[in-house]
Amino acid sequence: MIITRKPLARRTLLRGMGTLLSLPLLEAMIPSANAAEAAARTRKRLQVIYMPNGMDMDNFFPKELGENYVTPLTLKPLEPYRQHFAVISGLDHAQAEALGDGAGDHGRCCGSYLTGVHVKKTEGADLRSGVSMDQLVAKQFGEQTQIPSMELGLDPPSLVGSCDSGYSCAYTNTLSWVDASTPLPVTTNPRDVFERLFGDSDNLDPKGRMAQMRRQASILDFVAEDAKRMSGKLGADDRKKLDEYMTSVRDIEKRIQKAEAGGSGTVALPAFAHPAGIPDTFEEHAKVMMDLQVLAMQADLTRVGTFMVGREVSGRSYPEIEVPDAHHPLSHHGNDPEKLAKLTKINTLHIAQVAYFLKRLSETSDGEAKLIDSTMLLAGASLADPNRHDHRNLPTIIAGGMVKGGSHIQADKGTPMTNAMLSMMEALGVHEEKLGDSNGRYNAFLA
Repeated sequence: MIITRKPLARRTLLRGMGTLLSLPLLEAMIPSANAAEAAARTRKRLQVIYMPNGMDMDNFFPKELGENYVTPLTLKPLEPYRQHFAVISGLDHAQAEALGDGAGDHGRCCGSYLTGVHVKKTEGADLRSGVSMDQLVAKQFGEQTQIPSMELGLDPPSLVGSCDSGYSCAYTNTLSWVDASTPLPVTTNPRDVFERLFGDSDNLDPKGRMAQMRRQASILDFVAEDAKRMSGKLGADDRKKLDEYMTSVRDIEKRIQKAEAGGSGTVALPAFAHPAGIPDTFEEHAKVMMDLQVLAMQADLTRVGTFMVGREVSGRSYPEIEVPDAHHPLSHHGNDPEKLAKLTKINTLHIAQVAYFLKRLSETSDGEAKLIDSTMLLAGASLADPNRHDHRNLPTIIAGGMVKGGSHIQADKGTPMTNAMLSMMEALGVHEEKLGDSNGRYNAFLA
């Protein structure tokens, strides 16, 4: 198809009452078929989903290698998306081991997960890790987007002191390090994420925030007329994409407002306290955060994100799946069958969130394709068997359009996880000679 009309600017925005809402990629923004193909090649994304406190390994890895594996219990929620992901065994994070530093495996494993660096044991401000994989990608991709990267999570951070045997809480609060001494904070409140994407999130004064929420009771009320005006200039496919996009925005906003109306949203928000806008249930919280990340990618506001299903050493309980026990103590199961069964329930619930994310990526349009076609997703934990604080053979899933889906692939014994991360970055067009303890590249999972 040859497009001869003057294209809309790629950064076209809907405007209203000071609110800017970036649009998804529309055909009307593409000046030619060649430009469309070039845009599709350059729009690549990286996402990381992190699950805390290790796994019941007997129920994570398939017993068989290759394509004809039997899906183990923990991975059952992923079965509908099997063609989109590979299960990778044999990857290690040796730098998370003690190496003479004694206890503190949770602090080390989280702090080194995306850096491959043995973190400094400290409870003070003299932190030391390394630049994380996501931030190396964000440095390059962030030149083309409004937000270089988004760091999201579900557990509120511990702000001060030690969270694991002499290791600062900074190591367990986040996965992302912009440099060796600067961890990036994780956002847990969907209202804050929404405001960062589509409104002013700088006002931390409680009364000011609540006033802003009232003024922005419905962002779509501000932009509906602009959307209607623009829709008349678009073709049928573009109008459909715009309608889908605006419906997604409205749905997320309504869910946030519903959460606020549940009680906490009527209370002024003190700085650094548990904020309004967080849904009551674990799954609803996870889903709205993932929907926001998908929306941000669809609008090309960012192409890089990390999502912490929980903080390392998380003590969350899960009564909704009949696990009232705290997660971290339960992970030290001592091979007790009852505790292992409960741990598997938690692991399966966490994997179900990965499945939801793959569902959203596979159904969300990105120009002529779907978001999953241009996204590289790493999902896993930084501990294998948590009872032994095992940093070898980590539970790992790599998904996306650049991956050989439907397979269980085993790396050679002793392969650093960072080798696979380097290959992921290379597939995204980001070249780095080394990451942490990498000693080469591992690309057996790439299509």
